[in-house]
Amino acid sequence: MRIFLKHILCLLCTQTVLAQVQEEVNSPENIKSIIFKGPTDDQFPIIQVGEPIYLEFDDLLANEQDYYYKIVHCDYDWTPSDLLKSQFLDGIDNQRIINYENSYTTLETYSNYQLTIPNENVSLKVSGNYLLEIYNSSYELQFSRRFVVYKDLVKIGTTVKRSRDFDFLNQKQVVQFSINSGNFRVVNPMKEVKIAIIQNYYWPTAIYNVPPQYTLGNELIYRYDKETSFFGGNEFLLFDTSDLRAPSSQISRIEVDELYNHYLFSDEFRYGEPYTYFPDINGDFVIRTLQGDNFSREAEYTNVHFSLPYTGTIALDDVYIFGKYNNYALTDTNKMVYNEDSGMMEATLKLKQGFYNYKYAIQGQNGKLRLNEVSGNFHFTENNYLILVYYRDFGDVYDSIIGVGSANSRNITN
Repeated sequence: MRIFLKHILCLLCTQTVLAQVQEEVNSPENIKSIIFKGPTDDQFPIIQVGEPIYLEFDDLLANEQDYYYKIVHCDYDWTPSDLLKSQFLDGIDNQRIINYENSYTTLETYSNYQLTIPNENVSLKVSGNYLLEIYNSSYELQFSRRFVVYKDLVKIGTTVKRSRDFDFLNQKQVVQFSINSGNFRVVNPMKEVKIAIIQNYYWPTAIYNVPPQYTLGNELIYRYDKETSFFGGNEFLLFDTSDLRAPSSQISRIEVDELYNHYLFSDEFRYGEPYTYFPDINGDFVIRTLQGDNFSREAEYTNVHFSLPYTGTIALDDVYIFGKYNNYALTDTNKMVYNEDSGMMEATLKLKQGFYNYKYAIQGQNGKLRLNEVSGNFHFTENNYLILVYYRDFGDVYDSIIGVGSANSRNITN
């Protein structure tokens, strides 16, 4: 009887774990420069069934250790779906990543790993939310990344408008859209259709669970103002270390020790300043070097030094260098430290050569993250928006994705 009860408890615990939301796990310090994309250069892989996704990362331990990948299919709320592996995969995952090489002619040695799906071992069969997990040889989870697979069954028309909320007239952007189901039959859109809206592929601020305002023929109309609004933020700051030896408008000086050291010009608070447009890539980064042809293996790692004036706005709160380079993680490594001699908040990051976007995020003592406290919010800011349309018919056991729409606030209207 006691053994039976233990067995039941184990099953219940397992089911509880499986029901947890699958958040992205960020990598340990030895794994850097994680690039995860589809056939395009977008910083987030959004693919149709049958299209490839690409993963690349570096291990600074450079000991050619083994890494394995696992694929998890998730529902709309990012909990694991009820599908069996055989129902969403052709083949078998939990395979070793076999494509890896060591760096050469670099001061920092590292092993570069690359993975493409589909491959000879596995391919994806159905649409929906997915999670790619990377494990080491001890089967310890090293990091995970979300991706999206869809079927192009409905059409989404999207526009970005200035907020009508007088309190946020100059700070917010509103995403309005319609879903044209065409020949795809939707009987009960309020229950069968769900949407997610993502700004600059940053999941923590995504908007969910917004029902259509009304239907017009075979169209679902979403013309909300407050419910589908985002703070505009500001254009990301940037720097380029593609040329190891050349200072630039962002790099004040370069020193050479065990590694190259790039000292950026000190940044300033832009909150309350007039909006100024300059092109960015919405937080992303691109690995490249002028000192070699193979960016994956020949690019150097350099120490990049950041500084920001300390003000009363910061007080005792934590300030982080915030960007896609580490999947927007808040860690001790990218947390700034106050320098009494200079009166500046400072941080040094080891980053692979390339073009980087970043900004400063402040986390209060209560844990609340203030993304735009330093940069400010402007409705003019250029942002990308992604609309995912999920569908679950009566009797289905998972949420499929039947359409993807996108818009850019570059064409914002009143």
